[in-house]
Amino acid sequence: MALVLIPLVLLATAPLPPSSGAAVLEYIDSHRVVYLVELVCFVALSVPAMVVFTAWAMALKHVDNSVALIGGLFGVASEVTALAVGSSPQSLNGGLVALSTAYESASSADQRASLSSSADAIIATTNAMPWAGVLTAAGILVLSLVAWRGPVPAPVAAFGVLTGAVGIVAETLRPVIEYGYLLYGLLLPTWFILTALRLHTLGRRPPDPPAAAADDRAKSTRVPEV
Repeated sequence: MALVLIPLVLLATAPLPPSSGAAVLEYIDSHRVVYLVELVCFVALSVPAMVVFTAWAMALKHVDNSVALIGGLFGVASEVTALAVGSSPQSLNGGLVALSTAYESASSADQRASLSSSADAIIATTNAMPWAGVLTAAGILVLSLVAWRGPVPAPVAAFGVLTGAVGIVAETLRPVIEYGYLLYGLLLPTWFILTALRLHTLGRRPPDPPAAAADDRAKSTRVPEV
C-alpha cells in the first residue's frame, strides 16, 4: 500500500516529469529524490502485485479454472514486463538518472545534444509502457468477473470490475488525461486492500468446490428411507 500511496502523493504535490529529453534530464537533477522515490515505488510494486494476482487466480480456480488462469496470467505478465524494463510511465526510467548526471557534467553543446537524444529514445520506450498497465487492469477485470460467480461478496466483485474497466481506459489515455489518472490511482490501492482482506478470509477457511457444495446440499435434503 505504501508503494502505491507514496508516489501518488508525490504526483499530486510535485511537478510531473517532462516528456522531452533535455527537460527531463534537468528535471531529474533538480528533483532527484522525488524522481527516485517515484521510480522505485512504481517498479518495486510489481513484486507484491505478482503475488496478489497469483494468489487471487488460485483462490478462484474452482469457479472457472481457465478464465481465472487467463486473468492471473494477464496480471503477472504485466508486472514481469514492468520489472524487466525497469521503468514506469510517465518518463520514469533508471537509465535517465545516469544520463542526467552525465548531462550536468557535459562540457560541450554537442555532448548535451547527444545525451538529450538518448533521453528522448528512452522516454519513447518508457511511455509505451501503459500497455503493461493495461494488462494489469485487464487482469483485475477478468479476475473480478470470475469472482462475481465465486466466494466473493457482490460489492467487492463489482468494485473489481469497476477498477479494471476504469484502469484500462486510464492506462490507455494516461499521457492525455494527466491528473485524471489519479482516479484509477485511488481505485487501485483500494482494490488491493479489499482483495487482501478476502484472500485472508479464504486462507483461513477455503471455500468448498461447487460440486462438493452441491453434493452436501443434496445429502442434507435427502429424505430418509423408511
